Amino acid sequence: MANRSHNNTRHIAMNSLKKAGKSHSSLETIDVSTTNETTHAIITCDCLELLRQIPDESIQLIVCDPPYNILMSDWDNHHDYVEWASKWLVEAKRVLASTGNLVIFGGLQYQGEAGSGDLLSLMQYLRSGDLLLANLIIWYYPNGMGAQRFFSNRHEEIAWYGKTRKYYFDLDSVREKFDEKTKQAYLRDKRLRPESIEKGKNPTNVWRINRLNGNSKERVGHPTQKPIVLIQRIIRALSYPNSMVLDFFAGSGVTSRVAIAEGRNSICSDIDPSLHTYFDEHMKNFYEQNPLFYSNLKHKVYRDDEFNMHPVFQVAREGNFSRKI
Repeated sequence: MANRSHNNTRHIAMNSLKKAGKSHSSLETIDVSTTNETTHAIITCDCLELLRQIPDESIQLIVCDPPYNILMSDWDNHHDYVEWASKWLVEAKRVLASTGNLVIFGGLQYQGEAGSGDLLSLMQYLRSGDLLLANLIIWYYPNGMGAQRFFSNRHEEIAWYGKTRKYYFDLDSVREKFDEKTKQAYLRDKRLRPESIEKGKNPTNVWRINRLNGNSKERVGHPTQKPIVLIQRIIRALSYPNSMVLDFFAGSGVTSRVAIAEGRNSICSDIDPSLHTYFDEHMKNFYEQNPLFYSNLKHKVYRDDEFNMHPVFQVAREGNFSRKI
């Protein structure tokens, strides 16, 4: 009951601020100006090896799709999953800015197929810390695999945590527009504000976004590749232009592909060197589908042998780096 009361109070306070024409305190200290060029690092390495090279409070958003401990490979087999995950969760909190957000993909796995490696395990661990659970998002997809021993799964959970109560959130960037008929009906209702109707509606914490079919044009070869529109919504809402986005279980590299399009900086890493091949395929698709848009984007991508040229690692190399464990 205490948590429910706190959440209601927080939402009432946010609504009061909007009605008064004021902004959340996190927006008062953020420079959302853009630069001519964004920078990105695509790195093959272990997540802890990477995190321990990143300065304190230098990351605005972490997009995290960790292994589920379902024995898909050596990297997906941990005797004590929570103990392993706690190491990178501690580092993730350290590198987040005070306005930063952590998003963790996962699911509540059928126990016959998983060890102690689902999202519920991580959330139970995080309850003892001081990260703020802002939302549990339900990613609902109508398409998926069938099942015989339980009801076919058609959703995945996404846990969103803020570093502090000043976490950044831009709802307007992800509102869903009303169709013209609905909009006109709402505009006739004098109780509603026309400017709010024009902006569109809050997409809620249930997102209907299809999983990628096997023949999707977005496919680059990674088996658990996330849809671009899904990552796009997260990046737009929880980071701001020219801020830094980190994904240390990068998989196909879709996070950097979206960050480039959205004017964010990024760092993506994975222990699988195929990350580079997947990312290159993403960028090839990006260019072929949006040649004019792509050509106008100025971005620099640093690879394994030159990743320390990325601005975040330059800060660490120059000594402006106090690592707190």
